[in-house]
Order: sequence, then C-alpha cells, then structure tokens
Amino acid sequence: MTFEQYPTRLPCGSRVLDLAHTHVMGILNATPDSFSDGGRYTHVDDALRHAAAMVAAGATLIDVGGESTRPGARVVSPLEELERVAPVVEAINRELDVIISVDTSTPAVIRETARLGAGLINDVRSLRRDGALDAAADTGLPVCLMHMLGEPGDMQDDPRYGNVVAEVASFLEGRMAACAAVGIGSERIILDPGFGFAKTLEHNLSLFKHMEALHDLGRPLLVGVSRKSMIGLALKRPVGERLHGGLALAALAMVKGAKILRVHDVAETVDVVRMIAAVNAAE
Repeated sequence: MTFEQYPTRLPCGSRVLDLAHTHVMGILNATPDSFSDGGRYTHVDDALRHAAAMVAAGATLIDVGGESTRPGARVVSPLEELERVAPVVEAINRELDVIISVDTSTPAVIRETARLGAGLINDVRSLRRDGALDAAADTGLPVCLMHMLGEPGDMQDDPRYGNVVAEVASFLEGRMAACAAVGIGSERIILDPGFGFAKTLEHNLSLFKHMEALHDLGRPLLVGVSRKSMIGLALKRPVGERLHGGLALAALAMVKGAKILRVHDVAETVDVVRMIAAVNAAE
C-alpha cells in the first residue's frame, strides 16, 4: 500500500532526505530531565559518541533536543537550551554524515542551529511560540509540525476530544496554513500526530489505529512512540521494558505509511524497517 502524494526528495540543508522509503531518526536528548535517558548525553563528547553509534546502527537523522517535553517538564531559558544544543549540533555536523534535526520551539535556537548545520526543525509546539514561524521561515529548512494542546507542563491534565483523529488533522491543517502565511510552503512540512502529547491511552490507540486518515493532508508523517507511556499503560511495563511494544508500533506505523520513526532503540528499529522493506520488495 502506498500513501505518497508528494515529491520524495526533501532538501534538509546540505543534505537530502529520500522519502521514497522509511527512515529511522535517533533521539539524542542533551537534557538532564528527559523521561527515558535524561542526563546521559549532556556532555558534547558523550553526545557525539552516541550519535555516531546511532548512525552506525542505521539512523539517517539524529534529533537533538535541549528541553524536555515530558509531562510536567519545566521550561528552560533560551540561553540554557542553546548552550545545551548548539555545541552538539556543531560537533555532529563536523564529524558525521547525517541529517541533524533540532527538537526545539525557541526562535533563537532555530536560527543558531540552522547556521551550525541543522537540516530540520522539529517543533512539538508547531511554531506557536512568538517569533518561531518567522525564524523557521528564514532558515529555509523543512519543519516538522506536531499536534499538542496546551504545554508539556499541563497537557495531560484533562485532554478531551470529540473525534481525536479529525481534531488532530484539523489542528495540523491550521498550522500548515500558518506556515504558508509566512512563506513556508507545504513541500517543506512533515507532520507528527503527537502521540503521548495531550492524549489519554484511548486517544493514542484510536489515533494510531486510524493514522491513515492523516495522509489526506498530503505530507509525510513522523511517528514518535518510543518508550512512551502508551506502551507502558497498554502492556503494564516500566520505561526500561517497553522495547518490544515499541517495535510492534514501529512496524505498524511503517505499514500505515509513516516515513520517519523517531526512536531511542535505533538498531532494533532499523531491523524492523529493513525486514518489512525486504518483504515489500519481493515478487
């Protein structure tokens, strides 16, 4: 089954992403408080080693973040976020042949990391912070827009939807229109349904089941469910025991047409992607 309704060549700064097949994006949290691996990669050397290992394992994108967006996470200052992220982006760009995605909502971080070699802006707030739309437009880079209601600190307080799939689609369509208004064309946009962001387990499962409806928006989908609470709640597993559930969702997301899988466990997910691709390529 194919879902592509767009050109498969996506320029990402000095590199190009081929959306004719599914990619694995490795997560690199340069934060002390991320829910799964906070504090492990806050030094540049440690971050670079981890990035190199993920590239060797098959990641074609590395997503660098300097602000935790787990439920209840504290907001960090632009300067603090930039001090965490900029040296890591610079080092990866210098040492590795990989597309660098920056997980940020902050205009100053968007501009500076683009200058240092980032190839994609991945914003959980869909460029809703003051100045973020203009900053992203000025970089010329592609952007990933994610669905979330509220802020990480309060998003899980009491999320409600009449029809979660329709409301997520409507939100993303609105953000695409806001991007178009500042010159960010649809050809530069990737969409993320926002699993785990302002959604209960039931919302997440329903959204995942009906994910194909989001292809009507005509843009590639990024899916990030690695180690998230939807796996923990469904399987009753703590963070460290969610690999198998995550791989099941990665396989299902690929079958449902996702083009980027954002994960912690790169090598295992790459095996899933390659195995499905091998089957799909058979006569």
